[in-house]
Amino acid sequence: MKKLVFFIALVFAAYSADAQHLGKKYVLDKVIEVKGRQGIAIDEDYYYVSSTTALYKYDKEGNLVAENTYPFQNPGLANHFGDIDIYKGEIFCGLEKFEYGRGFNIAISVYDAETLQWKRDLPWSPESGQVEVSGICIDRDKELVWMCDWVDGRYVYAYDLKTGRYHTKMQCRPMPYWTQGIFIADGKMLFAADDGEAMYGIPDNIYVADVSEVPYTGLVEGEEVVKETPFSVKLDEDGKPVMRQGKVAGGAKAGRLELLREMSDFRRAGEIEGLSIDPVNDDLVVLNNRGTRIVLGMSQGPIKEEGYDREVHELYVYRKVK
Repeated sequence: MKKLVFFIALVFAAYSADAQHLGKKYVLDKVIEVKGRQGIAIDEDYYYVSSTTALYKYDKEGNLVAENTYPFQNPGLANHFGDIDIYKGEIFCGLEKFEYGRGFNIAISVYDAETLQWKRDLPWSPESGQVEVSGICIDRDKELVWMCDWVDGRYVYAYDLKTGRYHTKMQCRPMPYWTQGIFIADGKMLFAADDGEAMYGIPDNIYVADVSEVPYTGLVEGEEVVKETPFSVKLDEDGKPVMRQGKVAGGAKAGRLELLREMSDFRRAGEIEGLSIDPVNDDLVVLNNRGTRIVLGMSQGPIKEEGYDREVHELYVYRKVK
């Protein structure tokens, strides 16, 4: 009898340690203040939090156990982490140089979860059309790594985790604007969208889309218009669009987004960031910032008239009830 009980406990532990199942309804369980303002990843024992220029590691009671405040290999080329994810002991980070609404030098950087130190980079394909990286997540079933774009939220972009090769992109319909973080569970992608209005107390939202089928399209030889900015084309001296030949995105998947949750229970409407699901108990954990004015993704200082003297970063831990 004891052996049977022990066996059942082992099976339950194995299952619960690899849960990450999406719920339909959540209730707020607790709020934990953290140092980081960008993203959240979770394994069996720890919360990993990214800030703009740092990585932090917390136990699940909110105690800081490790940090890396100088994470960039070349600070001249990179100044910004977005949302993060963890897979097989490695933290996957979207890396870039970010300046007032535009990202440059995008990379997929991988850090060791134990030490928080850099290990390697995966290649990025600018031919995909991506112009910024605000978040990153792993599809554990298909072994794809996805990146979202805060500047132009029409698409999310997938790469093969083993080869680093560009896989495809998904068009988001309808398009969330100012996507800050993504996460995949049960073949569904969650989107944390900073689409509320903090000034008026209008909350941000989380959306969900089916990504269970993701055919490979890759890069192909072709022709496309050259963009002067993410939203305007470059014109020649005759006023005609400038075209380029070479590698272009070979296709895209269409994705249908639906509202999962309005985040009306944040302590103050602010700037929603990354999100993740706990592999032990399926808690939904969402990072939110409050207390500062944001212009094109960059803080302009505290809202002094409301009593803030700094920006507050908090993890909202939601228990799945359905």
